[in-house]
Amino acid sequence: MKNAIESFAALSQETRLKAFRLLVQHEPDGLPAGEIARQLNVPHNTLSAHLSVLSQAGLVISQRQSRSIIYRADLSHMRTMIQFLARDCCGGHPDVCESLASCLDDSFAAANNF
Repeated sequence: MKNAIESFAALSQETRLKAFRLLVQHEPDGLPAGEIARQLNVPHNTLSAHLSVLSQAGLVISQRQSRSIIYRADLSHMRTMIQFLARDCCGGHPDVCESLASCLDDSFAAANNF
């Protein structure tokens, strides 16, 4: 529960949500921090703070490549969040949401070549 709250709280700010969505679009290669800042039209220091929040929530991972830091969306964490929502729904009757959970599992696997 605590991890879900941290993750959803991190995404509840517009710039962080845009950054995360941008990183999802650029999987599996990711983007350098400077490119994220440029595409979102956000100052570098502001973006750095947002990426830190996303990283602490487990939504992004970073890797140094030469002089750049490349950020990527953590798709396994995103999948866990979506599954948390789908499996925890329907007032204790998971069978009602089973088709949704199954659909999410299938579409996520197809979209990510799993």
